[in-house]
Amino acid sequence: MSQTPRVLIVGAAGQVGTELRRSFAVYGELLVADRKDADLAHPEQMHELVRRVEPDVILNEAAYTAVDRAEQERELAFAINAEAPKVLAEEARRQDALLVHYSTDYIFDGSKTAPWVESDTPHPLNVYGASKLAGEQVIQVAGGKYLIFRTSWVYGPHGRNFLLTMLRLGRERDALRVVDDQHGAPTSSMAIADATRGIVEKVQAGELGEGTDWAGLYHMSCAGETTWCGFGRAIFERGGDLLGGRKPKGDAIAAADYPTPGQRPRNAVLSN
Repeated sequence: MSQTPRVLIVGAAGQVGTELRRSFAVYGELLVADRKDADLAHPEQMHELVRRVEPDVILNEAAYTAVDRAEQERELAFAINAEAPKVLAEEARRQDALLVHYSTDYIFDGSKTAPWVESDTPHPLNVYGASKLAGEQVIQVAGGKYLIFRTSWVYGPHGRNFLLTMLRLGRERDALRVVDDQHGAPTSSMAIADATRGIVEKVQAGELGEGTDWAGLYHMSCAGETTWCGFGRAIFERGGDLLGGRKPKGDAIAAADYPTPGQRPRNAVLSN
């Protein structure tokens, strides 16, 4: 590895990508890529990107995350979430680079009552989850220096997420109906980025071993759990000026009362 690590962030404009740029700004030389640099809908473009940049670390935050739309755009979801990561993994191994990839709690079906552990058998309920699971699998097959982090209910100040949606709707309405029988652990994009940097620093410094025994798949989510309604109520309670002084109500409903094209797991809590 070069004295100053070259870090390629794929999906640098996303909610986690934005925070990765902040967190890794003092770590090494940042090289950011978005759709104009390489379109993940055309995975073959990843070959040229990685070979041109020659990074020491690849952080792949880019993903197709439109859960409901994926039911009609299966081919596109798999191109971005599985085929592109496969190319990145192959190129990372060819260059002896570290690949960090983010997956999702939606690879599980929600049938378990306890938090999910890494060794639990995946069974996604929707196309999005299936495409992310396929991405995990192709990276593991490629091998080499890789870390896959499954995250949960990601939110933050950038991009599209539940927090920003609730703040927007809360400024417009006195009450919102929010699903209260799906459980998860809201996890901030800032926490994900900072945890990633801490782990990457240790890996690259050899603190976790000289081989690749540390390589693998890990859960990365914040502690505790709540429901979408519980999360919404917390946002309304603490929103303050972001809600213009308003305190809308969060009315609990069942998932069956809010049907969506892509089915969600009832329990998406990850054990770390």
